[in-house]
Amino acid sequence: MFCDCFYWNQENSELESDSSESKPFSLPSPLPRWPQGTGFATGRINLGEIQVVKVTEFDRVWKCSKSRGGKSRCASFYKPVGIPEGFHCLGHYCQQNNQPLRGFVLAARANDPDHHADRPALKKPVNYTLVWSSDSDCYFWLPNPPVGYKAVGVIVTDEAEEPDTEEVRCVREDLTETCETRERIVGVGSFNVWSTEPCSRGIWSRGVAVGSFFCSTNQNKADMNISCLKNLDPSLQGMPNLDQVHTLIQHYGPTVYFRPEETYLPSSVPWFFKNGALLYRFGKPGGEPINSTGSNLPSGGQNDGSYWIDLPQENEEVTNNLKKGNIESSELYVHVKPALGWIFTDVVMWIFCPFNGPATLKIGLLTVPMNRIGEHVGDWEHFTFRISNFNGELTQMFFSQHSGGGWVDVSDLEFVKGSNKPVVYSSKHGHASFPHPGMYLQGSSKLGIGVRNDVGKSEFVVDSSQRYRVVAAEYLGEGVVSEPCWLQYMREWGPTIVYDSAADIDKIINLLPLIVRFSIENLFPIALYGEEGPTGPKEKDNWVGDEIC
Repeated sequence: MFCDCFYWNQENSELESDSSESKPFSLPSPLPRWPQGTGFATGRINLGEIQVVKVTEFDRVWKCSKSRGGKSRCASFYKPVGIPEGFHCLGHYCQQNNQPLRGFVLAARANDPDHHADRPALKKPVNYTLVWSSDSDCYFWLPNPPVGYKAVGVIVTDEAEEPDTEEVRCVREDLTETCETRERIVGVGSFNVWSTEPCSRGIWSRGVAVGSFFCSTNQNKADMNISCLKNLDPSLQGMPNLDQVHTLIQHYGPTVYFRPEETYLPSSVPWFFKNGALLYRFGKPGGEPINSTGSNLPSGGQNDGSYWIDLPQENEEVTNNLKKGNIESSELYVHVKPALGWIFTDVVMWIFCPFNGPATLKIGLLTVPMNRIGEHVGDWEHFTFRISNFNGELTQMFFSQHSGGGWVDVSDLEFVKGSNKPVVYSSKHGHASFPHPGMYLQGSSKLGIGVRNDVGKSEFVVDSSQRYRVVAAEYLGEGVVSEPCWLQYMREWGPTIVYDSAADIDKIINLLPLIVRFSIENLFPIALYGEEGPTGPKEKDNWVGDEIC
């Protein structure tokens, strides 16, 4: 099955000229009406003593005309407008000019201004410090907070006169968290601007990014003097309920494409168990059949090497059948969790492949298929789509790529035509996820040496908006989601493998330039000599933490 796809940046390649502003981004299709709930997609989120709204309308204050790294690193700075009555600006917004305009900043108000009349949640700054100015047409101001308060954003003006203290609010210190720089947005001489994010990120981390930025004339970022907000509301009212979760998945669930020549396709976990996978225990000969639900797998504990799953090596026909997978049975296993102070929802979709095939290397112009290097039993991969709890909009997707991966903004995703469902491309044999078709090199792009990840469309496709199972959503409370037995299996889903790969490695070395032959293990981001069996989703760091890039 092939489907037409839409890619916003391809259809709108001329995002801006020197005189124009970045065009606003919008999803290809309208949002559905979300099922009734408590606080999800209501436009406002309570953080305890303060309530915040997401502001996405801006007036441009200044556009830099030069930057280190060329035009593509230039940026524009915006003042939020249309802030609801009673709410206050916390900081201004900036982004690079080669992107559609789709950012946000938060505005805030005190929920009960009279409750702490002597120490209100929000307070005007005492005054401002001028951080930097550009040729007398742009000025960057850091609010100087009263004692016991923190600045959470920076403001920008086109006049040299210090701004009125009414322009912005500082936040009481106990309602804030520490934050850190994320990526550098722009640099002009010694002046640099970074986006920010909470230092602690994960399911139960409370830090909330305001959406503003940090700027400094100190490149080592040692003078970080702004904070994030802290969510102190224990009710998690802004998170979606189970009905809303299902609607989110059915509306945004990505379509996953495998290569036409893919040999090792996905399957459901029950299919894997029912068709011959065995549980092995250290010190005991032979393997034990596994119930389709995984009810006889050891539950809980930690990966101590006592158990592992393997294919039945004495039955070649069954083993080969298991390696091929069964795409007809495959389904996505969904973990729903709070993100970034509970103002976002991460929908993590895990896909299981019974077997990970051998790697293919690229050495200059040569393509070198391996015989065994890269092979292992039990391959768990995932991708994540991040939803704004203010309105239910898709904001980003994380594409898992072996031991890492990366976030992709919604404006750079490919969508199934006529829908808001992104397209995910799964790499040949390794099943890493990518946002667009082509060849992705993991290794040294400068030398043209590394592991090939080839992705493209075929009739091997899984529609996760229809074929999924929610397996975990801890924030909903005990018993709301029934976790399958196999999810509690914390040991390895495949045996430890030692590759008999001397011939493969010799072949690689002989093809490498002399100058890099002694750095072979640093050039290829895979285990060349063997690897331990992979663990299941709950043993991964991102189960409770943020995605690892």
